[in-house]
Amino acid sequence: MQMTRGMRLKEAKSYVAGKLGVSVADLADPIAMHDVRRDLGLGRIPVQELTYPTHAGAMEAKFRIAEVLDVRINSVARFATHAGLGARARA
Repeated sequence: MQMTRGMRLKEAKSYVAGKLGVSVADLADPIAMHDVRRDLGLGRIPVQELTYPTHAGAMEAKFRIAEVLDVRINSVARFATHAGLGARARA
């Protein structure tokens, strides 16, 4: 958010926390964020858990992050273009 929207750090944290429906303090809580990432389909990084085969993988997680935070992610746009996904390329 700092780079894509020109926000200061405090403003960027507030924006992301608001979009995710958590407090700014929750952003630094790995347990809270694990649940948020799972519930919103944002994937859980750095490991791919085999116990959750229906949950978002890495690329799917990037698409969901772009959607939830309403931000353009270059790798998502390029993937969508190469895969012929049309409108998703603007995500």
